[in-house]
Amino acid sequence: MAARRTRGMTGGSDLSRATVARATAIAELLRYECSILLELYRKKESFTADVTVTESRLVSVPPPSSQLETRDKLWCLHSALLQCRSFLERAITKEEEQLGGGKKGDYETQRKMVKERLSLLLINTGELLKTAGGVMILTPSSEGLELDGPTILFELKLWVYRIFEEVDYWTKTAITTLQALPSVIAKERARTTRVRSTRSARR
Repeated sequence: MAARRTRGMTGGSDLSRATVARATAIAELLRYECSILLELYRKKESFTADVTVTESRLVSVPPPSSQLETRDKLWCLHSALLQCRSFLERAITKEEEQLGGGKKGDYETQRKMVKERLSLLLINTGELLKTAGGVMILTPSSEGLELDGPTILFELKLWVYRIFEEVDYWTKTAITTLQALPSVIAKERARTTRVRSTRSARR
């Protein structure tokens, strides 16, 4: 799923510290749940702890840069998490189709928990984005995203693992971005106040 930003974003909105704190707490919990999911998957597929499949990022959104304004950081983060959910949903479908999804054990329960927690994080980052003046328009285009996955069994297993790692990576990015928001917002407000004071003094 691709996302694009509309024009007409307006800054200066008041981001609630409570909403930021709630989103951060959800991201931290998701990070913990991702680590459990990765561990269960490695055990399930007999992967060694040092197995690495990250060639490049699956998500087509660049990580939020420190040079971006708050609304743009949130837009990048929210867009990336949306793509993560698309990948995760596809991975679950492929696993159940190709690898069999009859039994429901700890792994399947944990996978469902991660998906639900990711959806909750999306709701909260969406609220923050809206408050910051950002607007999301979702399109059904999946251009550039490797949503189909490989057909060879072992490569499929690695692909699923890579998706779990991608969710883990963006969860860590979410924590870092959200934890920095209060100080970033304060600086932006101070800068806006200085600009307004300068303009008033010139009149």
